[in-house]
Amino acid sequence: MADGHLFNNISLGGRGGTNPGQLRVHSGGIVWKKQGGGKSVDVDKSDIVSLTWMKVPRSNQLGVRVKDGLNYKFTGFRDQDVASLTTFFQNTCGITPEEKQLSVSGKNFGEVDLNGNMLTFSVGGKQAFEVSLADVAQTHLQAKNDVLLEFHVDDTTGANEKDSLMEISFHIPNSNTQFVGDENHPPAQVFRDKIVSMADVGAGGEDAVALFEGIAVLTPRGRYSIELHLSFLRLQGQANDFKIQYSSVVRFFLLPKSNQPHTFVVVTLDPPIRKGQTLYPHIVMQFETEAVADCELTMSDELYNTKYKDKLQLKYKGLIHEVFTMILRGLSGAKITRPGKFRSVQDGYAVKSSLKAEDGVLYPLEKSFFFLPKPPTLILHDEIDYVEFERHAAGGSNMQYFDLLIRLKSEQEHLFRNIQRNEYHNLFDFISSKGLKILNIGGGDQITDGVAAVLQDDDDAVDPHLERIRNEAGGEESDEEDEDFVADVDDGGSPTDDSGGDDSDASDNGDEREKPVKKPRPEPSVKASSSRKKTKDDGEDGSKKRKPKKKKDPNAPKRASSAFMFFSNAERENVKKGKPGITFTETGKVLGERWNKLSAEEKEPYEAMAQADKKRYSEQMSGYNKNPQPMIVDSGSDSA
Repeated sequence: MADGHLFNNISLGGRGGTNPGQLRVHSGGIVWKKQGGGKSVDVDKSDIVSLTWMKVPRSNQLGVRVKDGLNYKFTGFRDQDVASLTTFFQNTCGITPEEKQLSVSGKNFGEVDLNGNMLTFSVGGKQAFEVSLADVAQTHLQAKNDVLLEFHVDDTTGANEKDSLMEISFHIPNSNTQFVGDENHPPAQVFRDKIVSMADVGAGGEDAVALFEGIAVLTPRGRYSIELHLSFLRLQGQANDFKIQYSSVVRFFLLPKSNQPHTFVVVTLDPPIRKGQTLYPHIVMQFETEAVADCELTMSDELYNTKYKDKLQLKYKGLIHEVFTMILRGLSGAKITRPGKFRSVQDGYAVKSSLKAEDGVLYPLEKSFFFLPKPPTLILHDEIDYVEFERHAAGGSNMQYFDLLIRLKSEQEHLFRNIQRNEYHNLFDFISSKGLKILNIGGGDQITDGVAAVLQDDDDAVDPHLERIRNEAGGEESDEEDEDFVADVDDGGSPTDDSGGDDSDASDNGDEREKPVKKPRPEPSVKASSSRKKTKDDGEDGSKKRKPKKKKDPNAPKRASSAFMFFSNAERENVKKGKPGITFTETGKVLGERWNKLSAEEKEPYEAMAQADKKRYSEQMSGYNKNPQPMIVDSGSDSA
């Protein structure tokens, strides 16, 4: 690389096991991304305090200590990588990595070094082990010379391991010269006090920075008191107690519920917390939208001025969900994602839908989709192979709904069902603007099957996307209308494929990891020409009684064309010249691909033509509706 080095198969270590990923070392710092998405580490070079190299079994380990006391351990470097990276760090960061040796003697009597929030135990000048004091849940002084450290189990650090460190005991003799005490305050007591002050142990006597009581948590379900400490948050319920390190927090989501007096606050974790055999990668909290909180932080002036002055205020007053997220963001440093540009027909931020057997809401965000409340499912746009609009599986009254299938590049599928039909246009426009592949308009027979089936059984709706597809299939624009549709004013206007910019700080890292289950994709919608089962309206020979067909009024104004239609008319001949013998279907596919690659500026002339044509159609329809013309209707036959 011109600017730095890129390494694959580099593992990030910790109490929760090792996570493989990709590490990039560049002139601005260090970036590590977990394999398959999820957690990431981004360290600016100005925050690096020290660097260390250690030879470990079969590879080398890079230790990176940063200003806030965290110590990252990256393992998987070859011997030749050590020399090249050492030179790179010296030239770009002005830091020479220190070489450490690993103790393999097996002796357990040595020295303790407390640095930041790390405890290092060394034997003969070589490191035996290292533990993070942020993982300490409680400390005990046993007798006069022994100090017991207990570690949390039901937290994120133990989620990935079958066996986890529970406790460790240190013996500090009275002759110890590192932790000097007296008769009433022996060295072991001095050592414990030092651990308590550095570990931010809530149960060790220190108060939480902020406390929110009686908060409804939907996953894991219960009502909890939430304590926000300097390096972790604690959820205390009647049956469960979870401690979550801020280093495990990937992102927050602040998502209001449409037409509901509640707001979701979701904390995404990697690794997730564990309750029994169930993992929870998302903590879904529900706050009363109009509830007000008045909070004063429990923090010394010295600590506030030296570390948190630019991140927090000492006093907060406002809506409880806003106060909670601002304090949590200041303590953890994680980013907040809020709703983007999408709006539903009720002017909300989500559409009602069902996933599996659960009802909920689907939030189309700027870089992801998020289904809440359970199972909380986060789908990044980058992970999506294609989306497909499908006709609802059930008939009858359920024709007022449609389904949205999202297929991932991993071949996993999510089917969001029971979306109200009137949400189709806004949802289609938003997905198109994000450049996601929509299978229904990708070419082939699925074009007419997919989109037509979503809206085909409503006599009061006109779908401009369907009209565009039919016009392309015929090779030219046509005013002929399908028998399932009648001329009506298209109040919503023609959806466009214009791309919008991102105004959200959404991350590519947050992710829900369900076990991939390859399901058979739902069959494409039935074509109009497909055979049907005989119903009670059918004759004995299977023929159906035909209802009177609604004929198109020849005096009705020509409907408005979309921006894509104007683009297609202008470019269709160029496509045919460049590819002689190309079919109508292939022509439509090529035009669709070219349209999606256009910039907003390149689409602007066609958008202007579409707006002008829409205005023309609206004016003509206004006059047409005031002076309706009689229509000729084929009465058909009522005989069996």
